[in-house]
Amino acid sequence: MKFSLRASLRWLYPGLRVKRWILLASISMGLIVTALLLGFGEGIVVSLHRALPLGGTPWIAHALMAGLLALGVLGFGFSILRLVRSMARSLAPRRAARPSTMIYRRRILDRGPRVVAIGGGTGLSTLLRGLKEETSNITAIVTVMDDGGSSGRLRAEVDVLPPGDVRNCILALAEDESRLSRYLQHRFDRPAELAGHSLGNLLLSGLEQATGGFDRAIEAMASVLNTRGRVLPATLAETHLVGTMEDGSRIEGESRIVFDPRSIRTVGLKDPLVQPHPDVLDAIKEADLIILGPGSLYTSLVPNLLVEGIARGVEQAAGEKVLVANLMTQPGETDGYTLKRHLDVLDEYVSLTSFDLLIANAEAPSEAFLSRYRDEAAAPVIDDLGESTEYGMLIVRDRLLGTAEWGGKETVKHNPKKLVRAIVKHTRAFGA
Repeated sequence: MKFSLRASLRWLYPGLRVKRWILLASISMGLIVTALLLGFGEGIVVSLHRALPLGGTPWIAHALMAGLLALGVLGFGFSILRLVRSMARSLAPRRAARPSTMIYRRRILDRGPRVVAIGGGTGLSTLLRGLKEETSNITAIVTVMDDGGSSGRLRAEVDVLPPGDVRNCILALAEDESRLSRYLQHRFDRPAELAGHSLGNLLLSGLEQATGGFDRAIEAMASVLNTRGRVLPATLAETHLVGTMEDGSRIEGESRIVFDPRSIRTVGLKDPLVQPHPDVLDAIKEADLIILGPGSLYTSLVPNLLVEGIARGVEQAAGEKVLVANLMTQPGETDGYTLKRHLDVLDEYVSLTSFDLLIANAEAPSEAFLSRYRDEAAAPVIDDLGESTEYGMLIVRDRLLGTAEWGGKETVKHNPKKLVRAIVKHTRAFGA
């Protein structure tokens, strides 16, 4: 069994409100002993001292005293931990989490900063996977403009909002993601009408019909998976992304925009005054920290900012604002884009002068990964910013690379722990 000192001592962390009860129990034990001595007199102690075979040697008495004291303290501490374990199991009989972990989450993570993360796709879920280890006060604002793949088919056939990005974010925030992800990410291979659909997408779509709303479906699924934080769709309105291409022509639909060989000039929404989810603007206003990215520039980040009031809310929010730079360019979307070009495009939709920090990767992928991405017409985003940006953001460069299996192959992604470690280290919200 692997021993973790940190996990074993979590119950001693400040703010858990455990030590005060241990102290009270110790004082109470002392009062009981005092009461017995007062009741029976000091003779019982003298008699016990004479009865023990100490041989008249002081060090033996001291050693025995120390041993008995240590045994008593260990027994007392063990009994307290077993008491907590029994209480935890009685309150949540189907959970296998350590009591220390449950208390840690309740008393430490619930007191963490209020973080709003905005994006979509795999970038946002990667960020959430790391954030949930530092705070459970997370609000993920997720784009719902997808019209391709399983999400697009469900959107067209069942008349529901696209569930794919939302599903990934809920799973990323789940208490036990490793066990549940395997099942909810499973894709059917038959019958034909179900082939390609993930179980999680079907579950969310079914819950939307059962509960009467996409937001209520998200809440139900999040409750079942015991998520650390909440997931909000940027909007509950059914709308589509519209792209204006380099020659001025307009294309409707995210999937069509990405697969068009022409460069993207701008993107917008089919309905220009799409209203946000009722809780989105409040979450942004009350956030201690707002994180934008990583994620596909035109199809994950910008669509959220196109929803009425979100970009303005981010700009006016009092909380710290962090932008996470993408690792790779994306075929058909950001071909040849440098980091500066990414920022310049993003600034057209939200003022980057309101942001405090830019976190960029400073680690090159291996040649094996690079050759694979070259075959797919993708490349690392070139950092051409120097030591500062025209937007006034502090630039933090760190080794952030990780890998993840996606679509049956190993891909380059941000390492969740490394990324969040950089955020925690350099932001005031986490006590930097």
